[in-house]
Amino acid sequence: MSRSLFVLLNVVLLALRAAASDYYERLTLTPLPLGSLLASFDFRSNDTATDYESQNFRYVPRSLGQALRHADTEELHLRFTTGRWEPDSWGSRPWDGTKEGGTGVELWAWINAETEEEAFEKWMTLTQSLSGLFCASLNFIDSTRTTRPVLSFQSQGAFKTQSNGAHFLHGVLPGEVVCTENLTPFLKLLPCKGKAGISSLLDGHKVFDASWQSMSIDVRPKCPPGSTDCQIEISQTIDVVLDIERSKRPRDNPIPRPIPIEELVCDETKPYHSQDSCYPKDMTDEMAWSLSDVFGRVMAGSCPLTEETIPSVCMNVPHERMVQATPGVIELKSGSGPFESRCYELAPNEAFNLELLQQSVDVKPDLGHELLRAERTITGHGAARGGMRTIFTNPSSTESVEFVYFESLPWFMRPFMHTLQAQITTPGAGAESAIITDMYYRPAIDRKRGTQLELVMSVPPASTVMLTYEFEKAILRYTEYPPDANRGFNVAPAVIRVLNEVDTTGAPKDVYIRTTSLLLPLPTPDFSMPYNVIILTSTVMALAFGSIYNLMVRRFVGADEVGDTKIRGLIKKISGAAAGLKSKLTGDHQKVE
Repeated sequence: MSRSLFVLLNVVLLALRAAASDYYERLTLTPLPLGSLLASFDFRSNDTATDYESQNFRYVPRSLGQALRHADTEELHLRFTTGRWEPDSWGSRPWDGTKEGGTGVELWAWINAETEEEAFEKWMTLTQSLSGLFCASLNFIDSTRTTRPVLSFQSQGAFKTQSNGAHFLHGVLPGEVVCTENLTPFLKLLPCKGKAGISSLLDGHKVFDASWQSMSIDVRPKCPPGSTDCQIEISQTIDVVLDIERSKRPRDNPIPRPIPIEELVCDETKPYHSQDSCYPKDMTDEMAWSLSDVFGRVMAGSCPLTEETIPSVCMNVPHERMVQATPGVIELKSGSGPFESRCYELAPNEAFNLELLQQSVDVKPDLGHELLRAERTITGHGAARGGMRTIFTNPSSTESVEFVYFESLPWFMRPFMHTLQAQITTPGAGAESAIITDMYYRPAIDRKRGTQLELVMSVPPASTVMLTYEFEKAILRYTEYPPDANRGFNVAPAVIRVLNEVDTTGAPKDVYIRTTSLLLPLPTPDFSMPYNVIILTSTVMALAFGSIYNLMVRRFVGADEVGDTKIRGLIKKISGAAAGLKSKLTGDHQKVE
C-alpha cells in the first residue's frame, strides 16, 4: 500500500467535519529510516465568496487573485523544489508526486484565450506577476521554455464554461535556486501568516536545511455541472525531509562536531573492540526528537479560522510508541498494524509541543514503494554530439506499468528522432508487443521554442527498459552565453505520469514521478580572446592616434628664432648649469680666474 492510503486512514473519521469547514490545515509527521523525518504541511481553503469581477476576496489572497484575473487564468499550479527524493530509503512520494515539481521552479496553468498567440501574451503577464509576487525568476520563462503538453497533465478543477477556449501552458526553470525569499511570500498568502497554527513552525533556516523540500500552490475552480454556484479552492503544501540529528543543532552553533567519546555507542561483540577502538553500533531504536528540536520552536496554538474539533497535527507512528504531548490536548488514535497513527486537537491560544523518546518499536510503518523507477543521464563525449539515456525499472513482479513520459528540451539540444530506441535490458524477460504505444513530438525552432516529446510507454513486470536517442549540440551566439558558461546548461527534469491507477475507493488517481535535472556541456569559446583583442586594438589605436595628432598640431621652431631675451637668458643659465654638472662628474676642479 502507498502512503496515500496511510494518510487517508488518518482523516477518514474527520472527513465530514473537515468538508464543512472553509479553512483547513494539518501537519502530518512520518518518521523515516536512517534518522529522517517527513513533515507535510497542508493548507486548504474553499472560498465561495471570492468574486474576481467585483474584487471581493475572502480566503484567496487579493494579490494572487488579481494576478489570476488579469491573466484570465482558470487553474494554476506552481512548484518550488530542491533536493532529490530517495525512494530506496523513504518509500513512495508524498501525495503520490502530485504536489511535487522538478528541481527549481515549475509552473503550469489553463488560460482563457481565443488564439494561441493571445494565450501566450496572457501567459507572459501571468509569469511576470508571479515573479514579483514570489520573488522568483519566473519572468525568464519565455517562449523557449514554454511547452504545451497534451498527454502528461490533466485539469483538476471543474470550469464554469466547458469550452475550447482554455489553453494549457507549461514552463520550468531547472536552474532556479529556492530560498527564504520564496518562503516569505508563501507564508503571507496564508490566513494566519505564520503567526499561529502549524505555519508558526516554518522557519527558513530549518526548511532549507532539509535533505529534500517542495512547496506547492494550487488554485482550481470547483463548479458543479449545470450550476453557477462555483467556489475556488486554494491549496498550499510544504513537504520537507529533515535530518533529525542535523536539525537538533542550535542556531548559534551550527557547525557539526564529533560526538564525545563518552557518548559513542560501540558494538562490543566485535573481536577488535577495545578501550581505544570503537566500531559504531547500528541504531535499531527509534530516534528521540521533539517539535522544538527539529523546528527550533514550539507551535503557537491552532489557527483561529480552523475548527477546534479538527486535529491540526497527526503522526504516523505505532500506538506503542511513547509520545509526550502538551497537557490539555486531546489525542485520537486510529488505524491498526503498520497503518497506526494518532492526531491531536489543539487549543487556539496555547503553545503545543510533542516529544518522542528513544524506543525500540516492533511495528514499522508501511512507507509504500514507487510504482516505477527512472534514471536519466547524458551519454557521449565531445562538443558536437551526445546522447540521452533513460532507464525505467518496474519493481512489481506481477503487473506491468503504463505511463506517459514527457521531456522538455532546450532549442540548442537537437534530438534525432530516427535514433529513438526502447529495448528491454533485463536478462530472461520476455519481449512484449510494443513498449512505445503512442508518441507526440513537437520539434524545436531555433531561439523561438524548445523540443517537446511525449511518449506513452509500458514496462513489463520485473523488467528494465532503456530509452535512448542521440542529439546534436548547437553553437550559441556570443551574447547568449551566461557568465558561468563552463558550468553547463540546465536541462529540465522529465515528468512521468503513471496511468490506470486507482485509490482505495476505486476512483482513478494521478501518480507523478520526476527525474533529476541534467547539465549539458556546450561548445564554449575562449572568452579571454575578445578581451585580448580589445586591449591590443585599443593600445594600437591610442598610439597611432596620439602620434598622428601630435605631428598635426605641434609647431617646431629653432632656439635662435626665439626673439624674447628672457627665454635666451633662461637657455644660457640651463646650459651653464649643465656644463658645471659635467665638470664635477669629470673631476675638473681647477679654479678659473
